Amino acid sequence: MIRVGSIVLRVDDLRRETEFWERALDYVRRGEGEGDSDDFVLLRPRDGVGPNVSLDRVRSALQIPPRIHLDMYTDDQLGEVKRLVALGATEVHWDKRPADADYVILADPEGNRFCVVDVS
Repeated sequence: MIRVGSIVLRVDDLRRETEFWERALDYVRRGEGEGDSDDFVLLRPRDGVGPNVSLDRVRSALQIPPRIHLDMYTDDQLGEVKRLVALGATEVHWDKRPADADYVILADPEGNRFCVVDVS
């Protein structure tokens, strides 16, 4: 059996993106001396459940629309969208989004898109 171990995001500002995703997901950095470097950080779920998110400082072009994005599930979509925007995310408006969509599209401080999905 195979499973997703880590989702890797290419970033320019490793420090800023690490701070955003740590706070956005309540993830923690992998332990000191376990492989993080000046250009790579692995974030783990605080409770140990779910895939890691790795941040790799590599210059790359932002593709719109992105070929892949994260879907974040929550029972409090409005509260989470407000919290994430306060952390530095921005809302992305999409003309084709249905009026009754159960998701809100956001982008992290560098424009990497993700959706906040209402699962209530």
